[in-house]
Amino acid sequence: MQGLLIAGRYRLVDSIGSGGMGRVWRAQDELLHRAVAIKELTAALYVTERDRAVLLTRTQTEARAAARINHDAVVTVHDVLEHDGRPWIVMELVEGGSLADAIQESGQIEPREAARVGLWVLRALRAAHAAGVLHRDIKPGNVLLAADGRVKLTDFGIAQVEGDTTITRTGEIVGSVDYLAPERIRGADPGPSSDLWSLGATLYTAVEGLSPFRRTTPLTTMQAVVGEEPEPPRHAGPLTSVITSLLSKEPDARPSAEELELMLAEAAEGRESRTVHAYVPTMHVPTGEHDSGASHVIWPPAGGATPDPAPGPEQLSTAANNSATVDGPGKRRLRRALVIVAALAALAGGGVAALMAYGERDGNDSVVVGDDGKRSASPTEGTSPKGEPSPTKSPTAPAGSLPDGWVRVTDPEGFSLALPKGWQRQVNGTQIDYTPDNGKHFVRIAVDDAPDFDSAFGHLRDLEVQVTPRLPEYARISLEENVYRDRPGALWDFTWTAVAADPFPGPRRAIEQSYISRDGVEYLIYMSSPAEDWATTRDQFDTILRSWRQPGES
Repeated sequence: MQGLLIAGRYRLVDSIGSGGMGRVWRAQDELLHRAVAIKELTAALYVTERDRAVLLTRTQTEARAAARINHDAVVTVHDVLEHDGRPWIVMELVEGGSLADAIQESGQIEPREAARVGLWVLRALRAAHAAGVLHRDIKPGNVLLAADGRVKLTDFGIAQVEGDTTITRTGEIVGSVDYLAPERIRGADPGPSSDLWSLGATLYTAVEGLSPFRRTTPLTTMQAVVGEEPEPPRHAGPLTSVITSLLSKEPDARPSAEELELMLAEAAEGRESRTVHAYVPTMHVPTGEHDSGASHVIWPPAGGATPDPAPGPEQLSTAANNSATVDGPGKRRLRRALVIVAALAALAGGGVAALMAYGERDGNDSVVVGDDGKRSASPTEGTSPKGEPSPTKSPTAPAGSLPDGWVRVTDPEGFSLALPKGWQRQVNGTQIDYTPDNGKHFVRIAVDDAPDFDSAFGHLRDLEVQVTPRLPEYARISLEENVYRDRPGALWDFTWTAVAADPFPGPRRAIEQSYISRDGVEYLIYMSSPAEDWATTRDQFDTILRSWRQPGES
């Protein structure tokens, strides 16, 4: 093949790369007297006529996709031609190797350099997405590193172009499986965030020298992508949190391209981004002390989880930064980290409220709903933990609208709900618990007026990913989207076994309703009890949901 003249114009010089689908040649354009790269579709030599037609369509799709994108970080396509019954793509020649070559040669890429490379790949992707093109095969081998320092994204061979019908057969997955986003493996339609997930996996490979999910077979690799968390990167430096945020299992949990560009720019300067903290939860687990949601990382983890090394000063500083926006005046800000507490510590053995009851109260005032419907405050009569009036019976609640023995409570935070008489209010940072028995049975309310997720379902899916490895014998009963109060919501029902060291050991069950209101505030209503009491708890939960009122509603 060397020296062959293609289309009377392009003379092949030498092979500079090959893969499962084709070979790339350095060639000389004898008309314009310039060096070019030509991609030969070798797979077309060994397939049926039907599959050859599919490969031809893919080649045309690649050329059209690249041609729609005008950006310095995307390899330019000059021409598409046919020779020997097969399509060939004539492209810009990038003198240098791929990111995969650099990783193989060096073992690992320095984090700041990896961030610089990632920043240019992201810019290429933003241009592609703006042109209606999804790349769908971001991986180290498709990132070219020019000798002069330029970064180029290539190989749009399986790109999806907006407006084109799919060219894959039903059930077929195309792309390198260890760089496929989880939603693609699950059969969902990919979106721009799917390319960003693949970029996260590529950056992980760059700094660690190995793919985060690659296993011994394609099937086990796909299982790892969907159901396992990668080993925490050890060499990523300021890229650590960026990579973690990109590898979230749910698309809604990943940063946007705009946010990611800032994160990568800061990492390229050797700085850890503050923006990324909204996407990577800092794990808070309660001690016996009053936890204001502020500046501690508690050790060890709850729920019988095997502890990682104790957090150092960096993690403690991060925790303080994350929580700095929690309790501002008039601001109900629930970080994902605090929500995860509800599903980790609180679930594994009765809850934050229960654990707090065993330690110093330190200002953790409580409110009791009396049998006569009156409320009393303890230890400071007449005030809530924030110095606000204690809950009083809602005058708008019709008598007889609640089950016998229930009363409506208007919380100092403004929301109201019906509860059995005698349930006590306890504060956990920015979350409110009501419990009759210090957390063996309880309902928890969390409010977030700046949610990190676009959907309630995406939020709960992310929580499930976080808590699954930490809750002994965790089992999902259901996790599904629903409609609550005429708004898109999600309902999560699950079980686990609290270990003997927990205040309330044994089988437990919990249920959580989440929804985002019309004004963009996310509400989470969560209830937990021992599994043996679940029939009663589930009925109580339904009553609470029916009675729920947002702040300002009568």
